[in-house]
Amino acid sequence: MALTLEEKKAVVAEVAEVARGAFSAVAAEYSGLTVEQLTSLRIKAREDNVYLRVVKNTLARRALEGSDFACMSERLTGPLILAFSQEDPGAAARVTKHFAKANDAFKVTMLSVGGELLEPSQIDRLATLPTRDQAIGMLMSVMQAPITKLARTLNEVPGKLVRTVAAIRDAKEAA
Repeated sequence: MALTLEEKKAVVAEVAEVARGAFSAVAAEYSGLTVEQLTSLRIKAREDNVYLRVVKNTLARRALEGSDFACMSERLTGPLILAFSQEDPGAAARVTKHFAKANDAFKVTMLSVGGELLEPSQIDRLATLPTRDQAIGMLMSVMQAPITKLARTLNEVPGKLVRTVAAIRDAKEAA
């Protein structure tokens, strides 16, 4: 069923709004998948806060204009599904990579992060980015390390004194 002009404008506006606020985007070919498989992909994407949409390429090109993902416009060919990470830069890559492992008909064709177009082979690099909570945890452990080392060092001075006094006491008792 063909979309009316108003429906097309609404689709372009919706995708453009999502693209402006997204951290990364993944485009993948989905032909050959069943409805159940696509439904399971959509459910997983919704759980991970990934916006997933099948959009005609001409509408997608218009929606991506002026966003960080405009670099994807030239390579939008064939039936594609677009996935946008809304909270975590690696979320869309993780969802699509995991789904592609289980479904051979699903092929990632391009990735984009921060206005840079990446090759599909770099999906592992994007998928392994830490989540926001993981990144904060890593930062906190790095910030805590010098303080912990200082506390251990300061604690070692009285400990060494106590061991020295104990060694002198043991030497006097033995003599």
